[in-house]
Order: sequence, then C-alpha cells, then structure tokens
Amino acid sequence: MITVNDLTLSWGAFTLLDHINIHIGDNEKVGLVGKNGAGKSTLLKLILGEVSPTSGTITKTKGERVGYLPQQMAHAKDKTVMEETMRAFDELFSLHKKIDDIAIELSERTDYQSNSYNNLIVELNNLQDKVSIIESEPPQSQAEKVLLGLGFKSWEFNRPTKELSQGWNMRIELAKILLSSPDILLLDEPTNHLDIESIQWFEDYLKTFRGSVLIISHDRKFLDNITGRTIEIMLGKIHDYKVPYSKYKVLRQERMEQQRAAYQNQQKMIEKTEEFIERFRYKATKSNQVQSRIKALNKLDRIEIDLEEKAAINVKFPPAPRSGQVVFKSEDSAIGYDNKQVASKINITIERGEKVAFVGRNGEGKTTMMKVVIGELDALEGKAEKGYNVALGYYAQNQEEILDKNETVYSTLENVAPGEYRQRLRDILGAFLFKGEDVDKKVAVLSGGERARLAVAKLILKPYNLLALDEPTNHMDIQSKDILKQALMSYDGTLIIVSHDRDFLNGLVDKVYEFKDGKVKEHLGGIETYLEHLKKDIIKQQLALPTKSPKEEAPRQSDITDSGLARLAAKEERKKKKELEKLENEITDLDHKIAELELALSVTTSAEQIAALSEEYARVRQERDKKMDKWSEIA
Repeated sequence: MITVNDLTLSWGAFTLLDHINIHIGDNEKVGLVGKNGAGKSTLLKLILGEVSPTSGTITKTKGERVGYLPQQMAHAKDKTVMEETMRAFDELFSLHKKIDDIAIELSERTDYQSNSYNNLIVELNNLQDKVSIIESEPPQSQAEKVLLGLGFKSWEFNRPTKELSQGWNMRIELAKILLSSPDILLLDEPTNHLDIESIQWFEDYLKTFRGSVLIISHDRKFLDNITGRTIEIMLGKIHDYKVPYSKYKVLRQERMEQQRAAYQNQQKMIEKTEEFIERFRYKATKSNQVQSRIKALNKLDRIEIDLEEKAAINVKFPPAPRSGQVVFKSEDSAIGYDNKQVASKINITIERGEKVAFVGRNGEGKTTMMKVVIGELDALEGKAEKGYNVALGYYAQNQEEILDKNETVYSTLENVAPGEYRQRLRDILGAFLFKGEDVDKKVAVLSGGERARLAVAKLILKPYNLLALDEPTNHMDIQSKDILKQALMSYDGTLIIVSHDRDFLNGLVDKVYEFKDGKVKEHLGGIETYLEHLKKDIIKQQLALPTKSPKEEAPRQSDITDSGLARLAAKEERKKKKELEKLENEITDLDHKIAELELALSVTTSAEQIAALSEEYARVRQERDKKMDKWSEIA
C-alpha cells in the first residue's frame, strides 16, 4: 500500500507537483500518465525515496518490498546471464547461510537448558519459516522460467552480460526484480525493449501478480490489459480515473471540455471586472465598488488549462513516386553477419503499396533482414533485391543516436531540405510537436522521444516510395505515435516496419512476416490476425487432455483439428468473457462504494464515525480484492 499525502515538490519558483494526494491499495494496478516532463518518473523516485519532497509525506506499509525498474540503469559486465539473474536471491542465500551457521552452532553446544540456546532455536524456526515463504521452488528453476518468458534461450544463460545490448541487459534487471518477490512494483517504460511474445508473457505475469503495481508506459494496449485505474499528472495536479487507459481518454476529453468552458467563462468575467476597475478607478463615487472588485480578483482561484499540443490534421508524407510492382523480393535467401546465419530459406515478396510488419523475438533476424532490404548487407545465400525505381527512406533502430548533437532542431532539417520545403520547415516541425523555442534547442538536450520525432520529420522532406522503419516508436509518447501512425496510414507508398507495438501496428499493416527459429513465415492480414495465430499456437502447446479410462482415451494432439480447436477456444472464450463482464460490473460498483467511503472519511471528524467508516471501508476493500483475485484467475 502506498499513500502520498499533500506532497509538493518545488525547485525555486517552479513547482513540479503541487499538494498531491494518492492512495494505492494492495493488489491495485495503476497506470501513471501525463506529458513528458509532467513529473511521472520523478513521482516514482519520490515513492522509492531517491528524491525528497519539498513538503508532504509518502508512506508505505512497513516491511513491504519495492521493485523498481527505471528507464536507464547500470548493468553488470563481469557475469553470465544466469549468474547476474541469480543475484535476485542474495537475501535468500543469506538466510540459508544463517540457518547453516545456527545449525552448526547448535550441534556444537551442550547448554541445552540455557536461554541463549532456546533463543537460537526460536531464531532458527523463524528463519526456516521465512525461507519456506520465499522459496516456493528452487531458485534456479524460478530464474529459468522468468528468463525464458522474457525471451532468452536456454543456451544464452551462460552468455557474458557484456556481450548483450542494453535492451537484453534491461530484461535481466526486470527478471531480477520479478524474482525478488516484491510487494510493490514501480515500472518506468518496462516494454521499451520487449518483443510482442515477451510483452504478452509479462502481461500474463502482471495479471496474476499479488501486489501493487504503478506503471509508466506509452503502450496503450499494455496499459489497457493490465491496469484498472489511471492517474494523470497535469500542471502539477493529480486527476484520478478509476478506469483503464482507453476509457480514461474518453472521460478526460469530457473533463477537458468542461474545464475549457469554465476557463472561458472565468476569463470573460475577469475581463469585464478589469474593464470596470479601469473605467471607474478614479471616480470617487465608485471607489468602494472598485476596491471590492480588486479584492475579489486577488482572491479568485484562477482556472488553469493544459494547452494540449495537437498536430496538424494534414501531416502527410509527400506523394510516392511510382515504383515497379514488386518493391522487394527474397528467394530462398539466408541472412546473417560474418557468414554466421541468423535465418535461412527466406521467401518474401512485397508489392507496391503494401504495408508490411516484421515481427518476432529480438535476435531472430528482423533488423538483419531490414539491412538486406536497404542494401547495407548482402544475402549470404539465395537472392534478395529491391525492385525497379525504388526510392528508399530508412529509419534505423538507433536513428536518434545518429543525429548530429551539435545541430539545432531547425538546422537538422534545414541542412537536408530541398528548396521547395525550406519555407515549410516550421510547419513540419510543428506537426511533430516542436513549437516556438523548441526549434532552437540543440539535439544534445532532446529526450529520446524528441529525437525519434525529429528523425521521422526528416523523412517527410523527400518523396520516397519505400519507407523502411526499424522500431520508430521506441521512446515516443502516445500522442507522437498517433501522429506518426496517422501519417503512415495516409502514405501511398510501400511500408516495411519492425515494431513490437501492437496498438501502433493495428490497422496500419496488412501483412506480417514472423521471424522465428531461423525461419520466416508469412501471415496474411493485420497484427490482430497474427496475434490470434500466436494464441492458437500457445493453446496447442498447452492443451493436454487427460486419459479418463483405457476405453475413453483422450484425443492425441495430432487428432485435434484446427476447426475443433477453434470451436473449443471460442466456447471457452465466450464463457470467460461473460464471467469477466459480471465481475467487472461488481468491481466497478465496489470502486464507487470505496470512493464514497474515502470521501466520507476525509470530511468526518467524529471518532465514532471514523471507526465505523473505517470498518466498513476495510470490509468493502476486502470484498473488492476477492473479486479482483477471481478476475485475475479467470483472465
């Protein structure tokens, strides 16, 4: 449980967080949202204790363990993957050592009736009880399960961590956090370096996690699948919505419209009042009225509104020059580096106007294939080449690092812009959320998301008929991703994109190539069709029907047809959906009741009423937790 009480964080005259109050109960899963710079990551550090508030308090239940995953962290360089992961059990191993030391001491002592001997026995029992709670199964087995779920292969467990990328080292840190049995998880952009399969595994883990979770994420689908509550930080204040992200967006829009109307009405009132003051300031007969209105203005609680940044609706890539019908073709090709194959027997045909996604676990060859497409690498075997009259625009996975850090935002585009675009540079930058003084910022001071947006803006400047984009949405916020997706959906050229963002790909691509186990498989249809295929594969792997009797033998896996499997899955899905909807309605009613009790507790001063309300609050919370546990089991 986390309680933030009347917390303020200021630096000089600037206030980042202004008298905020938050209560996160046990087992609650909450999304933390807001514009970049609103204070989301800082709030996690305040809860963790890494940053001290100017005023106010943060309390956590005594003894609760906190697992924190920041966006950036230091990584071990001198250990293997498994060795570093097993550090999650350092406390457990310390407890085992204490148990062994006490056991040795007890075996050597003969003062069986002494208090100190009895105290050692009590301590030994306590330590053994603690170990039995933490150690549900052997640590090595736990570590292997989590590492496999996060995308590692068994043979990689002994790889040195210094050979791994930042993204793979981040997965090790995430594994250590999950294995340390925390009561509270604070996660800052946890899906940035995860692929689709790992994200789905992580979602399943979090759905059954028995603890509090506070997540910062720009993955809309991830937030919708995990969280039941959304807390927004805006202008230093907290706005609390007891709904997942997508529902929050609807409620937020309604609130913003009400806020804008109230702001406009207040501005009209202020304008008329100031006009009256100015008009009658020097009239003796009106002096009392003037002074009264001046005082009223000074006391007025002025409404602030967040000036939402909205991209121009007409953000578009230039019309694509006409290419040949086949834009890229691979025939029985093999790809890799330094003659080391990553994938083989690859057959891919991408035609003019198609929008295609490369998906699969990291390290399976997606980026390697992309480099073959752009001509940076040659196929090791077979044939792989672009078609006739292809003009290629390429966004590399590390594109934001390639930008010249000494240039400004504006000069980055100015240096490459053709003559006809020079008059439109500010409009193009504005469409990608660079407004006013932002265009004069040095690239060196930009965030990862800002650099990604700038790199995409460069692609607008030339008329390409093939866009090859490798993880363009990494570090982008949801609004920036929406802008890019809208532009790509209206783009009339050919698109090849590597991405793990399911929401971004949904409705954008019409064909998926899956890179898995050294092979490439084509899936016609969008990302949802591919995800259904993944789900079906998992069902096939996990479906194990027990034998009822020698005469009534369960069907073998090979006997289960696709249509029969689909009917079975559909029936189970309908039943599950009905149960979940019922529980969701019951949980919503309980949430309303909890909110009413919290409000009553905040205004009640009677000790007798507080006691009665607290007892009722505890009862309702317990009932809600039971419903949530049941919901998690079914989901």
